[in-house]
Parts: sequence; structure tokens; C-alpha cells
Amino acid sequence: MLKHRGFPGRMPGTDFQFTIRRANPRGAAPLIRRERYRDRRPADRRADAAFMAALWESFGDEPFERGNLDAGRLSWLFGREVLPFDDPFDPESYEARLVIDEEAARVAFPEIFGDDR
Repeated sequence: MLKHRGFPGRMPGTDFQFTIRRANPRGAAPLIRRERYRDRRPADRRADAAFMAALWESFGDEPFERGNLDAGRLSWLFGREVLPFDDPFDPESYEARLVIDEEAARVAFPEIFGDDR
């Protein structure tokens, strides 16, 4: 499992986890598309934005390996702002590659991107 050095382990000042410490010997937790409902707590929305900002700062529009990124946190963005890169895609692999859909991320998180185009 690739460890993304320099990637924040959690959202500062909270217990919202962004990375995992070690691989699960039974395999990676599957990435699924979690529905983000309008009534989600503001803290959860801030965690999504902080995670997307960290992804964008670390990888930009380049493909990246899932590695030690937390499956739960990725699943809130998966299928919308973070898409599978490889075909076929294995949602239960630490080596699976992902890519940020910049247009979808700009719409969902305008506070991160501003007008830097």
C-alpha cells in the first residue's frame, strides 16, 4: 500500500480521518458512492471540502493511486468529484488509480478553487 507522504492524516482540529496507518490484511475497504444529502451536518461538509482541497493540492488533475487514503472519506466524493481512472476498476484495491473531475469539483467546492483558472 502506497503511503502518501505529506498528505494530511486528518482534518486539523477534528477527528475526521483522511488516511489510514496500515493496510487491512483482509483487503481494502471497497470504494462506494455515498449519497450526500442536503441536510448533512456542516462539519461533515467542511470535512469533504478539506479533503477535496488536500486531494487537489497533492494531485491536481493527475491520476493518483488510492494507497492509504481513507475509503470512507473517499466514498463521499467517489463517483462525482473523484472518478475511477483505470478500466477495469477494482474498488477494493489499494493500487486502484483515481482522478479528480475538475469541473465537478469546481461546482461542488467553489470555495477551494476560486477563480484560479
